[in-house]
This record gives sequence, C-alpha cells and structure tokens, in this order.
Amino acid sequence: MFLTRMPINPARRGARRLMASPQALHAAVLAGFAEPPAAEDGRVLWRLDSYGKHRVLLYVASPNKPDFTHIVEQAGWPTTQAWETRPYDDLLDSLQVGKQWHFRLTANPVHSGRREDWTDTKPLPHVTVKQQEKWLLDRASRLGFRVLPTRFGPADGAAGAEPDVAEAEPDVAVVDRSIRRFKRRGTQVTVAMATFQGKLEITDVDAMRHTLTHGVGRAKAYGCGLLTLARLTVNAAEESDVAVSSA
Repeated sequence: MFLTRMPINPARRGARRLMASPQALHAAVLAGFAEPPAAEDGRVLWRLDSYGKHRVLLYVASPNKPDFTHIVEQAGWPTTQAWETRPYDDLLDSLQVGKQWHFRLTANPVHSGRREDWTDTKPLPHVTVKQQEKWLLDRASRLGFRVLPTRFGPADGAAGAEPDVAEAEPDVAVVDRSIRRFKRRGTQVTVAMATFQGKLEITDVDAMRHTLTHGVGRAKAYGCGLLTLARLTVNAAEESDVAVSSA
C-alpha cells in the first residue's frame, strides 16, 4: 500500500472544478493508475482536506503507486510542487493493540430509514453533530479501535487527584460538515459529509488494518472513508501531514 499527499492550488480554475465535483475528482484520482488494483489488496481511497482558504491537500491511499501528473497540470503547482508518495506498509506493520494515535476521517454518516412514500428503506443522512459523532462511536469497535476519553484535570483541583474518566466525553469532534450535490449519469447525487478528528486507541490490529486499507462507511468513491493516523506528539491540526511517515 501507498499513501500520497498532494497540494491543490484552489486559485486555479481546474482545481475549483475538481473541488466542486467529487465525481470529477474521483475520475481524476483513478486516472492516476495504469491498472485497477486487486480488491483483496485494498481499494483506492481519497480525501480532500482544507486548512483555510489557501491550503488544500489531497490524500490518496492505494495498493499501487500513482502518477498524478495530470492533476498537477490542472489543479496544482506544476513548476514548484508535485506530490509525495511513501510506502504505507511500515505504518500498517507497526500497528499494535493499545497504541494511541491522532486520527482524521471524512465519512458519510447514514442510517437506514423509510419515508412515507417509500416502499423500502434507504440510506438517510444523520443531520446533527451528535448523531454523526454517535454514528462513528457505534462503529469504532468493529473498525478496530476505541475513541479515547477527553483528558480532564482533577475535579476538585487538589494536587495529584485523578480525573473522573467515567464522566469524560469521547475525544472526537466534527470539524467540518458539508452537503455535496453533483450529477452522475444524468441523475443528481447527494452526499452528506462529516470530517472527524480526535484520538483513538487500537483494540484489534487486523480490523484496524482493514479499516485503513478498505475505508469506513459509504460513498468511498466520493472522498469518504479514508482514515489517517498520526502520532500523539504531533499537532492534531496537522496530523494528516505526517500520516505517510508515522510508524
């Protein structure tokens, strides 16, 4: 497996077109591979992270090494920056039960439901932050991790007092939410996205490895599902920047 990081130049027209359409960006990402990957090796996962108006990063996890020359030419900095690809296997091989990490994930939190005029249940988006956080917490154990509790200080202020972990909230936050609408084969597709950031502890190495290589939830073709890790010593706001080398 490989993990690639590529800066996007949001001032360029081609970048704005790709950023506006998950379908177009998905096609551009897949065009970076000469051969489609074997399903058992993992799938191509991607995520677009924005750190302010002028800093946008494309992350791609893939079984094969990509060539994103065409994306750089359309939407990057052709004369100054390209992309960085590093082996992902070092991180995957370093996973251990009990090891703690920062994490970042963009996902499509949905539940099955039926509206009055529907004969069958269909995926419906969770619309509140609390619903979206619960969606992730409910799945964490089968994804191979638990979300760590928030670190509180001593409740009574006494030196050496232990924090009340039982009352601590999970250390996860929804740091970005959006509704993406775009055309696909003549029909409109709507994807509700939530970006989660927090701290986790690995509970099942095999499940965690599958999560990192096969993704989380639905809408993986449209920029959802890629979970990245970084060491706890790294600033959480930049944790995705070191995910390619954290081991």
